[in-house]
Amino acid sequence: MGKTLGSLLEPGDAVLLQGDLGAGKTCFSQGVARGLGVPEDEAVTSPTYTLLNLHQGRAPLLHADLYRLGDTEELEDIGFDDYQDGHHVLLIEWVDRFPELFEEGLWTVIDYGHEENTRNFTFEARGSKALSLLTRLRQALATEGERR
Repeated sequence: MGKTLGSLLEPGDAVLLQGDLGAGKTCFSQGVARGLGVPEDEAVTSPTYTLLNLHQGRAPLLHADLYRLGDTEELEDIGFDDYQDGHHVLLIEWVDRFPELFEEGLWTVIDYGHEENTRNFTFEARGSKALSLLTRLRQALATEGERR
């Protein structure tokens, strides 16, 4: 799922992740990075302690984790605003900590599935760019399903 989404991303897109600890946000993020063209030999790890990780694929990817931040000033202090320039793809974990900062984007909730090692995804497009992305994702997933 993440790799398929990553293959569709363009500069200026924002993927905003929510989910419990261990739900798979970082694993999903790794797939997104690979789909965006981040090389396989480049580690894509949780930015829980670094807060921001930059990766280069077809477009620059900013992978951020808001879990440890106490307030929005800390986000400003680490230079987050510098990456909201329309040239980066934003991939934000724990976006629910500061939802007011992200009016537009593809909100993605990852929940544990009913069976072991399964996950449920809920997508909500906020804004026209995110709606276009969600439409393309649905089409890509339908095509993948037809190939199986």
